[in-house]
Amino acid sequence: MRFTRPRRSIPRRSGARVIALGLLALTVTAGCAVVDRRADLNEAQAEARYPATGQFIEVGGKLVHAHIEGTGPDLVLIHGASGNTRDFTFALTRALARDFRVIVFDRPGLGWTERAPGKFGGVLNRAAESPREQARFLQAAADQLGVTRPIVLGHSYGGAVALAWGLERPKDTRALVLVAGVALPWPGGLDPMYRVTASRIGAATVVPLITAFAPETRVNQAVAGIFAPNPVPPGYLRHVGAGLSLRRESFRANARQVHQLRAHMVEMQAHYADLTMPVEILHGTADTVVPAHIHAEPLAARLADARLTLLDGVGHMPHHVDKAAVVAAIHRAAAR
Repeated sequence: MRFTRPRRSIPRRSGARVIALGLLALTVTAGCAVVDRRADLNEAQAEARYPATGQFIEVGGKLVHAHIEGTGPDLVLIHGASGNTRDFTFALTRALARDFRVIVFDRPGLGWTERAPGKFGGVLNRAAESPREQARFLQAAADQLGVTRPIVLGHSYGGAVALAWGLERPKDTRALVLVAGVALPWPGGLDPMYRVTASRIGAATVVPLITAFAPETRVNQAVAGIFAPNPVPPGYLRHVGAGLSLRRESFRANARQVHQLRAHMVEMQAHYADLTMPVEILHGTADTVVPAHIHAEPLAARLADARLTLLDGVGHMPHHVDKAAVVAAIHRAAAR
């Protein structure tokens, strides 16, 4: 007689657990597929509705988008977080193109510009480009466009990149203009959402949900918050293309750049004595996104040739709320 080992049976409770886990996995997989399809559709619609308006320059195998208008001395414009060239082409470039060749860049990973290659970003580029890495990347594109001794204007996060541009090429930068610009490390932290979406888990899970399902009303509220206490100009939301910023890769790039920005400002501030070119600083007194008393006022005191203009009652978007003041500052920078 041959004895056989009895087959081990799966207890009913364990079997039920396995079935439940299997159903959960199928549900999650199906849910992810739905999210991805919805995100793909929204991204395609945004790109069709807001195409590139300028030309592309290849830098290290990556494409940089530059919108160019006008003739005259070179003026480079660098947009802020979650932005693109359309923030400037809404109204500002028309006011400047009579007197300058205006070159508006999409920053790395935003708008229609791709992420910077390793030679410009190094190892850290896999996570996010620093302001100095972004400046070098855009300078390489500017060189191909024949840009010489430009005035460089940066708004918000773009202010940090403009400062980095001056640090990278102090003798070849005619002047800097900072509009509500980030300039120094700030006390406290960021909105927790940046920490979530900048993480690997959040980038893989939360960001696709935002791309797929962010309601238009929430986007409009976010833009209104950036302009507060000033109103959003009529037609701005139709022009600026917020959907481009909600694309998954753009959203991830922006989150990582903003999340790491403070550490880069700690390093950059140690070199501000090297910025001997004229610097025009414009900042609204009602700006709660990048407060003047943390950035503009102490920066003006530290620079060798800075002029500070505080705009009473203006929030974070002076180039829309008081365009004339920004244009005047650019002309002063050119004259100085």
